[in-house]
Amino acid sequence: MSTSTRRARERAHTRGRILEAVLHVLETEGVAALTIRRIATDVEYSAPVVYQHFANKDALVLELVAHGHRLMLTEFRRAAQEPDTDRRMMRIASEYVRFAGEHPHLYQVMNGPVVDADERRRVVEPAIDVIKELLTTWSAAHDVVLADPDQACEILWGTLYGIASLSHLGNVGNDRARRLAEQALRAILLGWRTEAPANGRPASS
Repeated sequence: MSTSTRRARERAHTRGRILEAVLHVLETEGVAALTIRRIATDVEYSAPVVYQHFANKDALVLELVAHGHRLMLTEFRRAAQEPDTDRRMMRIASEYVRFAGEHPHLYQVMNGPVVDADERRRVVEPAIDVIKELLTTWSAAHDVVLADPDQACEILWGTLYGIASLSHLGNVGNDRARRLAEQALRAILLGWRTEAPANGRPASS
């Protein structure tokens, strides 16, 4: 193994340990507890070592946002393997809400104002692209033309975000919220099938 390869692996290992510590602090104590000094202490590195990987707390939080969306993207891609196009969309809805319930602090950071909106949009883009691909496949399967696919994606994303927020209410909970998300998505998709068929005419009753 070359020296450069070994150093790259060591750097990746160090960065991975730092990220694990960041996630642990976030999930147990919340974003307010995140500081470079705290993370350095937890991983038993000096603060300058942590600064070699993350310039400041904002960089740490941005990496958390990116990490969270990578995890969510993995779940979306797994759900996308579902053969039936409608069930595929229902699984996306359920997995989105499940993720929000299992990672409440991470989900809050992913969607909060702590990170610049443009930066958040950049890291969420791959997950949004998966939703767009699934919508394209779904609309083709049902002979539906979506006038504005980007807007359709935003409608779905906003709906799931809202229902995921309900999951933190004591009288709702994550299991019920997942069912609500599926029902909401089913209703939206049915509406699109009824109102915007491929021939541009209202569907007959």
